[in-house]
Amino acid sequence: MLLNEVLAAQQIGFPILSALVGVPLLGLLLLGVAPARSVRSLALATAAAELVLTLLMLAAFRTGSADLQFVERWGGFFTLGVDGLSALFLPLTAVLTLLAVLSSEAAVKVGVRGYLMALLGFQATVMGVLVAADVLLFWLFLTLEIVPSWMLIARHGTGNERRHAALHYAVVMAVSAVLLGAGIALLVTASGGSDLKTVLATRVPDAAQGTIFLLLLVGLGIKAPLFPLHAWLPRVLDQGPVVGAGVFLVGVKLGTYGLLRLVIPVLPEAAAEYYWLVALLAGLGIVYGALIALVQQNLRRLLAYASLSHMGVVLLGLFSLNSYGLQGGLLQMLCLGMAVAGLFFIAGFLYERVGPPELPVLGGLRQRMPLLSTAFLVIALGAVGMPGTSGFNGEHLVLIGAYKVHWAMALFVGAGTVLGAAYFLLFYQRAFLGQEPADSTAALPDLNLREKTVCAVMAALVLGVGLYTSPFVAVTQSSVKAVAEHVQTRIQTQRVGAALAVPQTPRQP
Repeated sequence: MLLNEVLAAQQIGFPILSALVGVPLLGLLLLGVAPARSVRSLALATAAAELVLTLLMLAAFRTGSADLQFVERWGGFFTLGVDGLSALFLPLTAVLTLLAVLSSEAAVKVGVRGYLMALLGFQATVMGVLVAADVLLFWLFLTLEIVPSWMLIARHGTGNERRHAALHYAVVMAVSAVLLGAGIALLVTASGGSDLKTVLATRVPDAAQGTIFLLLLVGLGIKAPLFPLHAWLPRVLDQGPVVGAGVFLVGVKLGTYGLLRLVIPVLPEAAAEYYWLVALLAGLGIVYGALIALVQQNLRRLLAYASLSHMGVVLLGLFSLNSYGLQGGLLQMLCLGMAVAGLFFIAGFLYERVGPPELPVLGGLRQRMPLLSTAFLVIALGAVGMPGTSGFNGEHLVLIGAYKVHWAMALFVGAGTVLGAAYFLLFYQRAFLGQEPADSTAALPDLNLREKTVCAVMAALVLGVGLYTSPFVAVTQSSVKAVAEHVQTRIQTQRVGAALAVPQTPRQP
């Protein structure tokens, strides 16, 4: 796959991608020495500056082009660039960080400086993953992300077993990093270089493709998570901080981004050979995650299993290996991550009022907290894929792409939609419309100004993307089309070569 480049100096005049990684790192360093009274303001200013940079990048982004844009080369393997596959994840990450900092005012009372430093460190590593145009740099940032996320879970988690959850997370992610590193090392050896442009332009020998594919699939599948590699996610979301790591883990899909960025375009023959395995695991994950979500009493655990089910839908789209599925899978990564992150914020607001958001202590919230109830319903409809919300168009494209491959894949996607509506609306009915607990005497305040801002932004994104999807598709379409054409060309070439290699039986006279 030929990936043309546009240098940042030619396109915007300064190294904006380095700034996207550097600004949160600078903010982190300044937080370490700033007076205690100013740490929140400094973190908020850093997050706001990062959002402005991402919007500048998006404004200068050339739609209708599959080129790698804003390219920066700093020697060695430190090469940065973005295209349609990664561009929209940058403002999404910046928005989630800004809202997480805003939400921390009430959610984090102890160790504020450390929490905000870890949050900005998390943002810097995520940004690094998204702008990396070198596979070794991609792996490095993905590995470094373990450190701030561990700190957020271990030091700022809300559960009694948060340290065990953090250790479990770190061990699992270390295994993921080792497997991913081994696969990338083999890929670099086979390609003769680590630069993304070189890797995409090189055809990996058939003998090595299967091994590299499986190593990368498991390494990124743990990160995604892919069923049955998901055991860490419910534990982390339940024991981790109310906001922070959980919002990023459900909001920014780095595992599936890695599959779309690296695995599918570089190893298309192996992806076509093993698509049935991924489709089977994804389908099982859709049903399993949804059924477990149906019986959850705790909203945070429900969101963990909902994320697993949603991840199956994304993977079915990506491994359809056609333009419909790839486009739908990419949109679902963005839109479902956005919606579930919004619901996780709301779970945090509930936690501040009632403790763990369990159904036995909820009920009748519609009368007591009408604004929060409305925000939950709007954002949940986006997660369900209701027409007019952000989740609909991506899910529709995934359904088409999956059906073009096999009707059973489309059936799994449809099952995910139906079951998703069931567990979200059933929880809404019980928690917001159900009977108020008999022993509930304390009044529950509705959203304050800070919380209204968070909910308004997330609801506006859910409705805005749903009603006006074209600009977002315009950013991604050319890159998705280029990947789809490249994959299909390589698959057809392999099939033709295999057919020609079969010895022909001579005709009998």
